[in-house]
Amino acid sequence: MTLVRNMDEADQAAPVVVGEEVAEALLTPPAEDAPPRARSGPLIPMIIGTALFMQTLDSTVISNALPAMARALHENPITLNLAITSYLLAAAVFLPISAWVADRYGAKRVFRAAIVGFALSSLLCGVSQNLPELVAARMLQGLAGAMMLPVGRLVLLRSVPKSELVQAMSWLTMPALLGPILGPPVGGFIVTFMSWRWIFFINLPMGLLGVILTGLFIPDVREALPGKLDVKGFILTGLGLAGLVYGFDNLGRDALPPVVVGAMFAGGVLCGALYAIHARRTPHAILDLSLLRIRTFAASTIGGMLSRLIIGASPFLLALLLQIGFGLTAFQAGLLTFAGAVGALMMKTTARPIIRWLGFKSVLIGNALIVAGISASYAFFRADTPHWLLIATLLIGGFFRSLQFTALNAIGYADVPAPLMSRASSLATMFQQLAQSLGIGIAAMLIHYTILWRHDPQLDTANIAPAFAIVALLSLGALFFYVPLPNNAGAEVSGREAVEE
Repeated sequence: MTLVRNMDEADQAAPVVVGEEVAEALLTPPAEDAPPRARSGPLIPMIIGTALFMQTLDSTVISNALPAMARALHENPITLNLAITSYLLAAAVFLPISAWVADRYGAKRVFRAAIVGFALSSLLCGVSQNLPELVAARMLQGLAGAMMLPVGRLVLLRSVPKSELVQAMSWLTMPALLGPILGPPVGGFIVTFMSWRWIFFINLPMGLLGVILTGLFIPDVREALPGKLDVKGFILTGLGLAGLVYGFDNLGRDALPPVVVGAMFAGGVLCGALYAIHARRTPHAILDLSLLRIRTFAASTIGGMLSRLIIGASPFLLALLLQIGFGLTAFQAGLLTFAGAVGALMMKTTARPIIRWLGFKSVLIGNALIVAGISASYAFFRADTPHWLLIATLLIGGFFRSLQFTALNAIGYADVPAPLMSRASSLATMFQQLAQSLGIGIAAMLIHYTILWRHDPQLDTANIAPAFAIVALLSLGALFFYVPLPNNAGAEVSGREAVEE
């Protein structure tokens, strides 16, 4: 039951890109044999939560700002999705080594350096004059973000007693939840009435405050003898992810020759296969693929990756549809998509009883169908669709997405042995980042092919809308992982009595 409570607090399924599950990696339960810790008040969780607020606000703002940024940089809005995928890719590549870095150099030092790096890279994003500069700065942001989230989790879990963990999570998520809620309207206001560059500059004062508070109050926790870094595994996973993500991102576009795109895919698959061989031979491989043999964990990670395609695609597509297709300002679009965040908050009081009543399997299967159906319905939005209907649909969508990812977050760790929790968290977080990158890349690819198929180069509603339905259909591939689950999957965690097979 404690695990469900923790995961309920972790999920933030508002319509955002990274912020939707940004606190998830922080909330992995500590090992049962964890050493006793000193009592802790709300200060440490609030400081970590403030850093998360900076990150989630930045993530939610940029999706809504893409059309305005594209105009300023004289780029196609579809091409500018690189500003999002580059961040997610860098975060996914460096997440696996974050725990080792924290143990090697001290969590306090790494967490503080990550905040500094995030703020400075935000400054570089704000002064970028073209797309290559912006993409490079966003990759630096992703690297810093990859260090900030998991290291914050380590600080919290190693400094807060288990008896105070639930209360600490409530303090942690207070500021972290504000990012997805405030992001759409704040970002829309900045882009509409100021310069898009200020969506990055606002991170500077928050970063300065975070550095000061971390230096004063965050303890320097670390393992006494960190293991040796799996350099070969890090290189193989990094190259594999880069090849697959950028292969999808460039598929069907004229930015690179087809032979180069094909080489990216081939290289990504090859590196992935080589890593699988390497992992079987290496006791402390950077990613423990043997965890995927656990049925509930595989359903949460691989099946969840397919479900999470909607997280990556929907904010990107909604920004294009509302601003370019319907002609709304970024501020107006942000106020509309704000409804999804409200729906996610409404879910937080009902997720636990729903999961306890129905069980994980029923929730995952039924909710996958509901979320796909609602996401596909966005394809029927038109410029003359009443705003109350848009708001109601986004509100309901936010509710059910949040319920789905709360269930995925909780069941993923239901059968993972306590000593492997940290490794499971790293692998699961990498899959989540990868899913969001692929969601954006697939959405951009679908728009491109729709334009070619319709022989209409104009980026309008007719060329954007079909992508909602196709991504929703792809997300239903998760059912192949949810349906085989036993009826009593995760019953101990959900609180539901076991059902005989």
